[in-house]
Amino acid sequence: MVARETLETPGRHRVATAEKRYGQHYTPRELAEFLARQTWAAMAHRPPSITVIDPACGDGELLIAFANVASREGYTGTVNLVGYEIDPQAADAARTRLAALKAKTTIRRADFLIAQRALSTGCAQVIITNPPYVRTQHLGQETSQLLAQEFSLTGRVDLTHPFVAVASRLLDGNGVLGLLCSNRFLTTMSGENIRRTLTTGELEVREIYDLGDTKLFKAAVLPAIIVASKGEKPAFPARFVSTYQSSKPPCGPPLFDALLSKSDQDATINGRHYEVKVGTFTPPFLTTTPWRLSSPESDRWLDTIAEHTWKTFGDIAKIRVGIKTTADKVFLHHDWENKAPQVESDLLRPLIVQKNIAPWKTADNLHMRVLYPYNLDSETRQTLDLNDWPGARDYFHSHEDALRQRRYVTDGGREWFEIWVPQKPALWAVPKIVFPDISERPRFALDSSGAVVNGNCYWISLKDIGDEDLAYLMLGVANSSLGLRYYDEVCGNRLYSGKRRWITQYVKRLPLPYPETANAQRIIGLSRELVHAGTSAREHQTQLDSLVNAAFSAART
Repeated sequence: MVARETLETPGRHRVATAEKRYGQHYTPRELAEFLARQTWAAMAHRPPSITVIDPACGDGELLIAFANVASREGYTGTVNLVGYEIDPQAADAARTRLAALKAKTTIRRADFLIAQRALSTGCAQVIITNPPYVRTQHLGQETSQLLAQEFSLTGRVDLTHPFVAVASRLLDGNGVLGLLCSNRFLTTMSGENIRRTLTTGELEVREIYDLGDTKLFKAAVLPAIIVASKGEKPAFPARFVSTYQSSKPPCGPPLFDALLSKSDQDATINGRHYEVKVGTFTPPFLTTTPWRLSSPESDRWLDTIAEHTWKTFGDIAKIRVGIKTTADKVFLHHDWENKAPQVESDLLRPLIVQKNIAPWKTADNLHMRVLYPYNLDSETRQTLDLNDWPGARDYFHSHEDALRQRRYVTDGGREWFEIWVPQKPALWAVPKIVFPDISERPRFALDSSGAVVNGNCYWISLKDIGDEDLAYLMLGVANSSLGLRYYDEVCGNRLYSGKRRWITQYVKRLPLPYPETANAQRIIGLSRELVHAGTSAREHQTQLDSLVNAAFSAART
Protein backbone atom coordinates (compact mmCIF):
# COMPACT_ATOMS: atom_id res chain seq x y z
CA MET A 1 0.00 0.00 0.00
CA VAL A 2 1.43 3.40 -0.98
CA ALA A 3 1.03 5.85 1.87
CA ARG A 4 -0.67 9.08 0.91
CA GLU A 5 2.08 11.32 2.26
CA THR A 6 4.73 9.59 0.18
CA LEU A 7 3.14 10.70 -3.08
CA GLU A 8 1.95 14.18 -2.27
CA THR A 9 5.11 16.25 -1.97
CA PRO A 10 6.75 15.52 -5.36
CA GLY A 11 3.45 16.00 -7.24
CA ARG A 12 2.34 19.38 -5.85
CA HIS A 13 0.80 21.85 -8.29
CA ARG A 14 0.97 25.64 -8.22
CA VAL A 15 -1.84 27.73 -9.66
CA ALA A 16 0.03 31.04 -9.52
CA THR A 17 2.10 30.27 -12.62
CA ALA A 18 1.72 28.16 -15.74
CA GLU A 19 4.57 25.98 -14.64
CA LYS A 20 3.96 23.09 -12.30
CA ARG A 21 6.59 22.04 -9.86
CA TYR A 22 8.75 18.96 -10.24
CA GLY A 23 8.57 18.73 -14.00
CA GLN A 24 4.80 19.26 -14.29
CA HIS A 25 3.35 22.00 -16.45
CA TYR A 26 -0.18 23.24 -17.04
CA THR A 27 -1.57 22.48 -20.45
CA PRO A 28 -1.76 25.51 -22.78
CA ARG A 29 -5.34 26.23 -23.80
CA GLU A 30 -4.92 25.67 -27.54
CA LEU A 31 -3.16 22.35 -26.91
CA ALA A 32 -5.87 21.31 -24.44
CA GLU A 33 -8.57 22.06 -27.01
CA PHE A 34 -6.76 20.04 -29.69
CA LEU A 35 -6.41 17.05 -27.38
CA ALA A 36 -10.07 17.32 -26.37
CA ARG A 37 -11.24 17.47 -30.01
CA GLN A 38 -9.24 14.41 -31.00
CA THR A 39 -10.40 12.51 -27.92
CA TRP A 40 -14.04 13.35 -28.69
CA ALA A 41 -13.61 12.33 -32.34
CA ALA A 42 -12.25 8.92 -31.28
CA MET A 43 -15.41 8.06 -29.36
CA ALA A 44 -17.24 5.40 -31.36
CA HIS A 45 -20.17 5.50 -28.91
CA ARG A 46 -21.53 8.51 -27.01
CA PRO A 47 -24.01 7.28 -24.40
CA PRO A 48 -26.59 9.57 -22.72
CA SER A 49 -24.13 10.10 -19.86
CA ILE A 50 -20.37 10.48 -20.30
CA THR A 51 -18.02 10.34 -17.32
CA VAL A 52 -14.73 12.11 -17.97
CA ILE A 53 -11.83 11.72 -15.53
CA ASP A 54 -8.67 13.84 -15.37
CA PRO A 55 -6.35 12.14 -12.85
CA ALA A 56 -4.19 15.27 -12.38
CA CYS A 57 -6.52 18.10 -13.29
CA GLY A 58 -4.57 21.14 -12.01
CA ASP A 59 -6.89 24.10 -12.55
CA GLY A 60 -9.20 22.08 -14.82
CA GLU A 61 -8.06 23.10 -18.30
CA LEU A 62 -8.47 19.68 -19.94
CA LEU A 63 -11.89 19.04 -18.38
CA ILE A 64 -13.10 22.47 -19.52
CA ALA A 65 -11.78 21.83 -23.03
CA PHE A 66 -13.62 18.51 -23.28
CA ALA A 67 -16.89 19.99 -22.01
CA ASN A 68 -16.62 22.82 -24.53
CA VAL A 69 -16.01 20.39 -27.40
CA ALA A 70 -19.01 18.27 -26.41
CA SER A 71 -21.19 21.41 -26.30
CA ARG A 72 -20.00 22.65 -29.69
CA GLU A 73 -20.64 19.22 -31.19
CA GLY A 74 -24.27 19.40 -30.04
CA TYR A 75 -24.11 16.67 -27.43
CA THR A 76 -27.30 16.86 -25.33
CA GLY A 77 -26.53 14.19 -22.76
CA THR A 78 -24.93 14.59 -19.34
CA VAL A 79 -21.20 15.28 -19.10
CA ASN A 80 -19.91 14.23 -15.70
CA LEU A 81 -16.46 15.84 -15.15
CA VAL A 82 -14.31 14.30 -12.41
CA GLY A 83 -10.94 15.74 -11.53
CA TYR A 84 -8.31 14.62 -9.01
CA GLU A 85 -5.86 17.12 -7.59
CA ILE A 86 -3.57 16.97 -4.57
CA ASP A 87 -2.93 20.71 -4.26
CA PRO A 88 -5.80 22.48 -2.46
CA GLN A 89 -5.25 25.78 -4.29
CA ALA A 90 -5.37 24.09 -7.69
CA ALA A 91 -8.43 22.08 -6.66
CA ASP A 92 -10.23 25.27 -5.57
CA ALA A 93 -9.35 26.97 -8.85
CA ALA A 94 -10.68 24.00 -10.81
CA ARG A 95 -13.97 24.03 -8.86
CA THR A 96 -14.41 27.74 -9.54
CA ARG A 97 -13.69 27.44 -13.24
CA LEU A 98 -15.83 24.34 -13.79
CA ALA A 99 -18.78 25.82 -11.91
CA ALA A 100 -19.50 28.02 -14.94
CA LEU A 101 -19.99 24.98 -17.20
CA LYS A 102 -23.24 23.24 -18.02
CA ALA A 103 -21.91 19.97 -16.69
CA LYS A 104 -21.89 17.95 -13.53
CA THR A 105 -18.50 18.47 -11.89
CA THR A 106 -16.63 16.81 -9.05
CA ILE A 107 -13.13 17.87 -8.01
CA ARG A 108 -11.58 15.58 -5.45
CA ARG A 109 -8.68 16.63 -3.26
CA ALA A 110 -6.95 13.27 -3.49
CA ASP A 111 -3.95 11.43 -4.87
CA PHE A 112 -5.29 9.61 -7.91
CA LEU A 113 -2.91 6.66 -7.69
CA ILE A 114 -4.33 5.94 -4.27
CA ALA A 115 -7.95 6.91 -4.96
CA GLN A 116 -8.17 4.80 -8.13
CA ARG A 117 -8.05 1.64 -6.04
CA ALA A 118 -11.59 2.37 -4.84
CA LEU A 119 -12.94 3.01 -8.35
CA SER A 120 -14.75 0.26 -10.17
CA THR A 121 -13.48 -1.20 -13.43
CA GLY A 122 -15.08 0.41 -16.48
CA CYS A 123 -16.42 3.43 -14.57
CA ALA A 124 -15.40 6.06 -17.17
CA GLN A 125 -16.01 6.68 -20.85
CA VAL A 126 -13.13 9.15 -21.20
CA ILE A 127 -9.83 9.73 -19.41
CA ILE A 128 -8.03 12.85 -20.52
CA THR A 129 -4.78 13.70 -18.80
CA ASN A 130 -1.42 15.42 -18.70
CA PRO A 131 0.27 13.23 -16.04
CA PRO A 132 2.83 14.67 -13.63
CA TYR A 133 6.26 14.22 -15.14
CA VAL A 134 7.92 12.92 -11.98
CA ARG A 135 10.32 10.00 -12.03
CA THR A 136 9.17 7.32 -9.64
CA GLN A 137 12.71 7.21 -8.23
CA HIS A 138 12.20 10.76 -6.93
CA LEU A 139 9.35 9.55 -4.74
CA GLY A 140 11.72 7.62 -2.51
CA GLN A 141 12.87 4.00 -2.64
CA GLU A 142 9.92 2.55 -0.72
CA THR A 143 7.28 4.31 -2.81
CA SER A 144 9.11 3.49 -6.04
CA GLN A 145 9.20 -0.19 -5.12
CA LEU A 146 5.50 -0.25 -4.23
CA LEU A 147 4.56 1.43 -7.52
CA ALA A 148 6.83 -0.98 -9.38
CA GLN A 149 5.05 -3.93 -7.81
CA GLU A 150 1.55 -2.62 -8.45
CA PHE A 151 2.14 -1.49 -12.03
CA SER A 152 4.96 -3.83 -13.14
CA LEU A 153 7.36 -0.94 -13.62
CA THR A 154 10.95 -1.62 -14.63
CA GLY A 155 13.91 0.71 -15.05
CA ARG A 156 13.84 4.52 -14.80
CA VAL A 157 10.25 5.54 -15.46
CA ASP A 158 7.97 8.46 -14.71
CA LEU A 159 4.38 8.54 -13.49
CA THR A 160 2.97 8.48 -17.02
CA HIS A 161 3.07 4.69 -17.03
CA PRO A 162 0.95 4.04 -13.92
CA PHE A 163 -1.54 6.67 -15.15
CA VAL A 164 -1.85 4.82 -18.48
CA ALA A 165 -2.14 1.44 -16.74
CA VAL A 166 -4.94 2.74 -14.51
CA ALA A 167 -6.72 4.29 -17.50
CA SER A 168 -6.85 0.91 -19.21
CA ARG A 169 -8.66 -0.54 -16.19
CA LEU A 170 -11.08 2.33 -15.54
CA LEU A 171 -12.31 2.84 -19.11
CA ASP A 172 -15.43 0.97 -20.17
CA GLY A 173 -15.59 -1.27 -23.23
CA ASN A 174 -15.70 1.68 -25.66
CA GLY A 175 -13.70 4.15 -23.59
CA VAL A 176 -11.10 6.59 -24.94
CA LEU A 177 -7.81 7.79 -23.48
CA GLY A 178 -6.51 11.22 -24.45
CA LEU A 179 -2.93 11.41 -23.19
CA LEU A 180 -0.51 14.34 -23.25
CA CYS A 181 3.00 13.44 -22.09
CA SER A 182 6.70 13.73 -22.89
CA ASN A 183 7.59 12.32 -26.29
CA ARG A 184 10.55 10.49 -24.74
CA PHE A 185 8.46 7.36 -24.29
CA LEU A 186 8.30 6.94 -28.09
CA THR A 187 11.99 6.15 -28.38
CA THR A 188 13.77 5.64 -25.05
CA MET A 189 14.43 2.41 -23.17
CA SER A 190 12.61 3.79 -20.12
CA GLY A 191 9.54 4.36 -22.31
CA GLU A 192 9.15 0.65 -22.95
CA ASN A 193 6.76 0.37 -19.99
CA ILE A 194 4.32 2.78 -21.64
CA ARG A 195 4.78 1.30 -25.12
CA ARG A 196 4.08 -2.16 -23.73
CA THR A 197 0.93 -1.02 -21.91
CA LEU A 198 -0.40 0.72 -25.01
CA THR A 199 0.21 -2.20 -27.37
CA THR A 200 -0.19 -5.40 -25.37
CA GLY A 201 -3.26 -4.55 -23.27
CA GLU A 202 -6.86 -3.68 -24.07
CA LEU A 203 -6.10 -0.23 -25.50
CA GLU A 204 -5.70 0.35 -29.24
CA VAL A 205 -3.61 3.33 -30.34
CA ARG A 206 -5.61 5.48 -32.78
CA GLU A 207 -3.45 8.59 -33.18
CA ILE A 208 0.06 9.72 -32.27
CA TYR A 209 1.23 13.32 -32.45
CA ASP A 210 4.92 13.86 -31.77
CA LEU A 211 4.95 17.63 -31.18
CA GLY A 212 8.73 17.74 -30.90
CA ASP A 213 10.38 21.10 -30.33
CA THR A 214 7.22 23.18 -30.80
CA LYS A 215 7.92 24.99 -27.52
CA LEU A 216 4.26 24.87 -26.51
CA PHE A 217 5.30 24.84 -22.85
CA LYS A 218 7.46 27.43 -21.14
CA ALA A 219 9.85 24.77 -19.89
CA ALA A 220 11.97 22.43 -22.03
CA VAL A 221 9.21 19.89 -22.58
CA LEU A 222 8.94 17.98 -25.85
CA PRO A 223 5.32 16.79 -25.83
CA ALA A 224 3.39 14.04 -27.52
CA ILE A 225 -0.31 13.23 -27.76
CA ILE A 226 -1.65 9.69 -27.79
CA VAL A 227 -5.30 8.90 -28.46
CA ALA A 228 -6.17 5.29 -27.67
CA SER A 229 -9.43 3.46 -27.21
CA LYS A 230 -11.02 0.19 -26.24
CA GLY A 231 -13.49 -1.66 -28.40
CA GLU A 232 -13.01 -3.01 -31.89
CA LYS A 233 -9.55 -3.14 -33.39
CA PRO A 234 -9.11 -0.29 -35.92
CA ALA A 235 -9.47 -1.32 -39.56
CA PHE A 236 -6.54 0.91 -40.53
CA PRO A 237 -3.13 1.64 -39.00
CA ALA A 238 -3.00 4.41 -36.44
CA ARG A 239 -2.23 7.91 -37.66
CA PHE A 240 1.25 9.20 -36.78
CA VAL A 241 2.13 12.89 -37.15
CA SER A 242 5.42 14.50 -36.17
CA THR A 243 6.52 18.11 -36.24
CA TYR A 244 9.93 19.67 -35.77
CA GLN A 245 11.31 23.13 -36.33
CA SER A 246 12.87 24.06 -39.67
CA SER A 247 15.31 26.83 -40.53
CA LYS A 248 12.99 28.08 -43.28
CA PRO A 249 11.07 31.36 -42.82
CA PRO A 250 7.62 30.96 -41.21
CA CYS A 251 5.03 29.73 -43.70
CA GLY A 252 2.00 27.49 -43.87
CA PRO A 253 -1.19 27.32 -41.78
CA PRO A 254 -1.28 27.42 -37.97
CA LEU A 255 0.24 24.35 -36.36
CA PHE A 256 -2.97 22.82 -34.99
CA ASP A 257 -4.61 23.06 -38.42
CA ALA A 258 -1.59 21.47 -40.11
CA LEU A 259 -1.64 18.55 -37.67
CA LEU A 260 -4.92 17.43 -39.23
CA SER A 261 -3.55 17.46 -42.78
CA LYS A 262 -3.63 14.23 -44.79
CA SER A 263 -0.13 14.82 -46.15
CA ASP A 264 3.14 16.49 -45.18
CA GLN A 265 2.67 20.16 -44.51
CA ASP A 266 4.49 23.34 -43.49
CA ALA A 267 3.17 25.02 -40.36
CA THR A 268 3.66 28.12 -38.26
CA ILE A 269 3.40 28.74 -34.54
CA ASN A 270 4.87 31.50 -32.39
CA GLY A 271 6.55 33.01 -35.44
CA ARG A 272 8.55 29.87 -36.24
CA HIS A 273 8.41 27.42 -39.13
CA TYR A 274 7.79 23.71 -38.60
CA GLU A 275 7.72 20.73 -40.91
CA VAL A 276 4.75 18.47 -40.24
CA LYS A 277 5.16 14.89 -41.45
CA VAL A 278 2.14 12.60 -41.75
CA GLY A 279 2.26 8.83 -41.79
CA THR A 280 1.02 5.74 -40.00
CA PHE A 281 2.03 3.66 -37.02
CA THR A 282 2.25 -0.09 -36.80
CA PRO A 283 3.37 -1.43 -33.41
CA PRO A 284 6.74 -3.19 -33.74
CA PHE A 285 7.02 -6.82 -32.73
CA LEU A 286 9.27 -5.95 -29.77
CA THR A 287 8.23 -3.30 -27.25
CA THR A 288 11.93 -2.46 -26.83
CA THR A 289 11.90 -1.09 -30.38
CA PRO A 290 11.33 2.68 -30.67
CA TRP A 291 8.09 3.79 -32.28
CA ARG A 292 8.45 5.47 -35.65
CA LEU A 293 6.37 7.25 -38.24
CA SER A 294 5.86 4.99 -41.22
CA SER A 295 5.29 6.00 -44.83
CA PRO A 296 5.47 3.95 -48.04
CA GLU A 297 8.60 5.77 -49.20
CA SER A 298 10.48 5.45 -45.89
CA ASP A 299 9.44 1.81 -45.49
CA ARG A 300 10.77 0.95 -48.95
CA TRP A 301 14.02 2.74 -48.15
CA LEU A 302 14.45 0.86 -44.86
CA ASP A 303 13.68 -2.45 -46.55
CA THR A 304 16.45 -1.75 -49.06
CA ILE A 305 18.87 -0.91 -46.25
CA ALA A 306 17.93 -4.12 -44.44
CA GLU A 307 18.57 -6.20 -47.56
CA HIS A 308 22.12 -4.83 -47.77
CA THR A 309 22.95 -4.81 -44.06
CA TRP A 310 25.66 -7.16 -42.88
CA LYS A 311 25.63 -6.30 -39.19
CA THR A 312 24.79 -3.38 -36.92
CA PHE A 313 27.17 -1.31 -34.80
CA GLY A 314 25.87 -3.10 -31.72
CA ASP A 315 26.74 -6.46 -33.28
CA ILE A 316 30.34 -5.38 -33.76
CA ALA A 317 31.34 -3.87 -30.43
CA LYS A 318 30.24 -2.56 -27.07
CA ILE A 319 29.36 1.15 -27.00
CA ARG A 320 30.43 2.73 -23.74
CA VAL A 321 29.60 6.05 -22.13
CA GLY A 322 32.55 8.12 -20.90
CA ILE A 323 33.60 8.56 -17.30
CA LYS A 324 31.21 10.04 -14.75
CA THR A 325 32.92 11.55 -11.70
CA THR A 326 29.81 12.95 -9.92
CA ALA A 327 32.29 15.53 -8.57
CA ASP A 328 33.55 17.34 -11.66
CA LYS A 329 34.74 20.38 -9.70
CA VAL A 330 37.24 18.13 -7.94
CA PHE A 331 38.35 15.85 -10.77
CA LEU A 332 38.20 18.04 -13.90
CA HIS A 333 40.21 21.23 -14.58
CA HIS A 334 41.92 22.96 -17.46
CA ASP A 335 44.36 24.84 -15.20
CA TRP A 336 45.76 22.23 -12.84
CA GLU A 337 48.99 24.17 -12.53
CA ASN A 338 47.06 26.76 -10.52
CA LYS A 339 45.56 24.22 -8.14
CA ALA A 340 46.93 23.49 -4.72
CA PRO A 341 48.11 21.12 -3.48
CA GLN A 342 49.90 20.30 -6.73
CA VAL A 343 48.98 16.95 -8.29
CA GLU A 344 51.52 14.72 -10.04
CA SER A 345 51.27 15.28 -13.78
CA ASP A 346 51.33 11.52 -14.48
CA LEU A 347 47.85 11.25 -12.93
CA LEU A 348 46.38 14.07 -15.04
CA ARG A 349 44.99 12.54 -18.20
CA PRO A 350 43.82 14.55 -21.24
CA LEU A 351 40.01 14.52 -21.44
CA ILE A 352 37.85 14.48 -24.56
CA VAL A 353 34.66 16.51 -24.15
CA GLN A 354 31.92 17.30 -26.67
CA LYS A 355 33.56 20.41 -28.11
CA ASN A 356 36.77 18.45 -28.87
CA ILE A 357 35.06 16.17 -31.39
CA ALA A 358 34.64 16.91 -35.08
CA PRO A 359 33.83 14.39 -37.80
CA TRP A 360 36.78 12.04 -38.29
CA LYS A 361 39.26 13.40 -35.75
CA THR A 362 39.43 14.82 -32.23
CA ALA A 363 41.16 18.10 -31.43
CA ASP A 364 44.96 17.99 -31.14
CA ASN A 365 45.12 20.09 -27.98
CA LEU A 366 42.95 18.81 -25.15
CA HIS A 367 43.06 21.48 -22.46
CA MET A 368 40.74 19.75 -20.00
CA ARG A 369 42.41 17.10 -17.87
CA VAL A 370 41.04 14.62 -15.39
CA LEU A 371 42.67 13.41 -12.18
CA TYR A 372 42.48 9.68 -12.80
CA PRO A 373 43.60 7.63 -9.78
CA TYR A 374 43.70 4.23 -11.46
CA ASN A 375 46.26 1.79 -12.76
CA LEU A 376 46.34 2.39 -16.52
CA ASP A 377 47.74 -1.09 -17.15
CA SER A 378 44.60 -2.76 -15.78
CA GLU A 379 41.42 -3.24 -17.79
CA THR A 380 39.46 -3.60 -14.58
CA ARG A 381 39.14 -0.79 -12.05
CA GLN A 382 42.24 -0.82 -9.84
CA THR A 383 42.95 2.20 -7.66
CA LEU A 384 46.43 3.50 -7.05
CA ASP A 385 48.01 3.62 -3.60
CA LEU A 386 47.82 7.32 -2.77
CA ASN A 387 50.82 7.01 -0.49
CA ASP A 388 52.86 6.63 -3.67
CA TRP A 389 51.39 9.91 -4.97
CA PRO A 390 51.67 12.48 -2.15
CA GLY A 391 50.50 15.40 -4.29
CA ALA A 392 47.28 13.64 -5.30
CA ARG A 393 46.84 12.35 -1.75
CA ASP A 394 47.04 15.86 -0.27
CA TYR A 395 44.77 17.25 -3.01
CA PHE A 396 42.11 14.62 -2.40
CA HIS A 397 42.25 15.18 1.34
CA SER A 398 41.67 18.90 0.78
CA HIS A 399 38.36 17.92 -0.85
CA GLU A 400 37.60 14.95 1.37
CA ASP A 401 34.39 16.30 2.86
CA ALA A 402 32.82 16.86 -0.57
CA LEU A 403 33.98 13.51 -1.89
CA ARG A 404 32.74 11.58 1.12
CA GLN A 405 29.28 13.05 0.65
CA ARG A 406 28.98 10.74 -2.34
CA ARG A 407 27.77 7.95 -0.09
CA TYR A 408 26.81 5.80 -3.06
CA VAL A 409 30.53 5.46 -3.85
CA THR A 410 31.58 4.15 -0.45
CA ASP A 411 28.35 2.19 0.02
CA GLY A 412 29.31 0.34 -3.13
CA GLY A 413 32.57 -0.80 -1.54
CA ARG A 414 34.67 1.81 -3.33
CA GLU A 415 37.36 4.18 -2.07
CA TRP A 416 36.03 7.62 -1.19
CA PHE A 417 38.33 9.32 -3.75
CA GLU A 418 37.24 7.21 -6.72
CA ILE A 419 35.49 8.27 -9.90
CA TRP A 420 31.93 6.91 -9.94
CA VAL A 421 32.20 5.46 -13.48
CA PRO A 422 35.89 5.14 -14.41
CA GLN A 423 35.41 2.67 -17.30
CA LYS A 424 38.27 0.32 -18.24
CA PRO A 425 41.60 2.11 -17.65
CA ALA A 426 43.82 0.04 -19.96
CA LEU A 427 41.51 0.59 -22.94
CA TRP A 428 42.21 4.34 -23.05
CA ALA A 429 45.58 3.62 -24.69
CA VAL A 430 43.90 1.70 -27.52
CA PRO A 431 42.54 3.72 -30.50
CA LYS A 432 38.81 4.32 -30.19
CA ILE A 433 35.84 5.79 -32.02
CA VAL A 434 34.38 8.70 -30.04
CA PHE A 435 31.24 10.77 -30.54
CA PRO A 436 29.30 13.35 -28.50
CA ASP A 437 26.08 12.61 -26.66
CA ILE A 438 24.21 15.57 -28.21
CA SER A 439 24.89 16.99 -31.66
CA GLU A 440 22.87 18.33 -34.56
CA ARG A 441 24.98 16.42 -37.09
CA PRO A 442 26.93 13.15 -36.70
CA ARG A 443 30.42 13.73 -35.29
CA PHE A 444 32.20 10.39 -35.16
CA ALA A 445 35.98 10.55 -34.82
CA LEU A 446 38.94 8.22 -34.37
CA ASP A 447 41.11 9.05 -31.37
CA SER A 448 44.58 7.58 -30.94
CA SER A 449 45.86 9.99 -28.28
CA GLY A 450 45.13 7.76 -25.30
CA ALA A 451 42.85 10.42 -23.84
CA VAL A 452 40.03 9.65 -21.43
CA VAL A 453 36.48 10.24 -22.66
CA ASN A 454 34.10 12.40 -20.62
CA GLY A 455 30.57 11.37 -19.65
CA ASN A 456 28.94 13.63 -22.25
CA CYS A 457 30.49 11.46 -24.97
CA TYR A 458 30.52 7.79 -25.99
CA TRP A 459 33.31 5.56 -27.26
CA ILE A 460 33.95 2.25 -29.01
CA SER A 461 37.33 0.58 -28.48
CA LEU A 462 39.11 -0.87 -31.49
CA LYS A 463 40.07 -3.76 -29.24
CA ASP A 464 36.38 -4.69 -29.14
CA ILE A 465 35.93 -4.14 -32.88
CA GLY A 466 38.94 -6.36 -33.58
CA ASP A 467 39.51 -5.07 -37.12
CA GLU A 468 40.79 -1.61 -38.04
CA ASP A 469 39.07 -1.70 -41.41
CA LEU A 470 35.72 -2.25 -39.70
CA ALA A 471 36.37 0.81 -37.55
CA TYR A 472 36.87 2.93 -40.67
CA LEU A 473 33.74 1.43 -42.22
CA MET A 474 31.78 2.35 -39.08
CA LEU A 475 33.11 5.92 -39.24
CA GLY A 476 32.12 6.23 -42.88
CA VAL A 477 28.54 5.07 -42.33
CA ALA A 478 28.08 7.08 -39.14
CA ASN A 479 29.32 10.34 -40.69
CA SER A 480 27.27 9.95 -43.88
CA SER A 481 23.93 11.47 -44.83
CA LEU A 482 22.53 7.92 -44.98
CA GLY A 483 23.55 7.37 -41.35
CA LEU A 484 21.83 10.59 -40.36
CA ARG A 485 18.64 9.69 -42.22
CA TYR A 486 18.67 6.21 -40.73
CA TYR A 487 18.91 7.73 -37.27
CA ASP A 488 15.94 10.00 -37.97
CA GLU A 489 13.83 7.23 -39.50
CA VAL A 490 14.53 4.52 -36.94
CA CYS A 491 15.49 6.31 -33.72
CA GLY A 492 14.02 9.77 -34.07
CA ASN A 493 14.98 11.15 -30.66
CA ARG A 494 15.22 14.80 -31.68
CA LEU A 495 15.72 17.60 -29.20
CA TYR A 496 15.44 21.37 -29.53
CA SER A 497 16.87 23.29 -32.51
CA GLY A 498 17.58 20.19 -34.55
CA LYS A 499 19.88 18.57 -31.99
CA ARG A 500 19.92 14.80 -31.72
CA ARG A 501 20.90 12.41 -28.96
CA TRP A 502 23.56 9.93 -30.05
CA ILE A 503 23.36 7.39 -27.26
CA THR A 504 24.04 3.67 -27.10
CA GLN A 505 20.50 2.45 -27.76
CA TYR A 506 20.36 4.40 -31.03
CA VAL A 507 23.93 4.17 -32.32
CA LYS A 508 23.99 0.40 -31.88
CA ARG A 509 21.18 0.18 -34.46
CA LEU A 510 23.20 1.86 -37.24
CA PRO A 511 23.72 -0.58 -40.15
CA LEU A 512 26.94 -1.75 -41.78
CA PRO A 513 27.16 -2.97 -45.39
CA TYR A 514 28.94 -6.15 -46.31
CA PRO A 515 32.61 -5.20 -45.80
CA GLU A 516 34.00 -7.28 -48.69
CA THR A 517 32.07 -5.35 -51.37
CA ALA A 518 33.88 -2.88 -53.60
CA ASN A 519 31.87 0.08 -52.31
CA ALA A 520 32.56 -0.84 -48.68
CA GLN A 521 36.28 -1.07 -49.43
CA ARG A 522 36.13 2.38 -51.01
CA ILE A 523 34.37 3.73 -47.90
CA ILE A 524 37.15 2.26 -45.75
CA GLY A 525 39.82 3.90 -47.90
CA LEU A 526 38.14 7.29 -47.94
CA SER A 527 37.48 7.20 -44.19
CA ARG A 528 41.13 6.37 -43.54
CA GLU A 529 42.15 9.31 -45.71
CA LEU A 530 39.77 11.70 -43.93
CA VAL A 531 40.90 10.59 -40.47
CA HIS A 532 44.53 11.24 -41.30
CA ALA A 533 43.71 14.53 -43.03
CA GLY A 534 41.53 15.54 -40.05
CA THR A 535 39.09 17.39 -42.28
CA SER A 536 36.15 16.81 -44.56
CA ALA A 537 35.70 19.17 -47.47
CA ARG A 538 32.30 19.35 -49.14
CA GLU A 539 33.47 17.30 -52.10
CA HIS A 540 34.69 14.59 -49.73
CA GLN A 541 31.32 14.49 -48.00
CA THR A 542 29.57 14.20 -51.36
CA GLN A 543 31.88 11.35 -52.34
CA LEU A 544 31.31 9.60 -49.01
CA ASP A 545 27.54 9.92 -49.28
CA SER A 546 27.59 8.48 -52.78
CA LEU A 547 29.69 5.50 -51.70
CA VAL A 548 27.55 4.74 -48.64
CA ASN A 549 24.32 5.01 -50.64
CA ALA A 550 25.77 2.66 -53.25
CA ALA A 551 26.92 0.17 -50.60
CA PHE A 552 23.36 -0.17 -49.34
CA SER A 553 21.69 -0.36 -52.74
CA ALA A 554 24.05 -2.04 -55.23
CA ALA A 555 24.10 -5.77 -55.79
CA ARG A 556 26.83 -7.64 -53.92
CA THR A 557 29.74 -8.73 -56.04
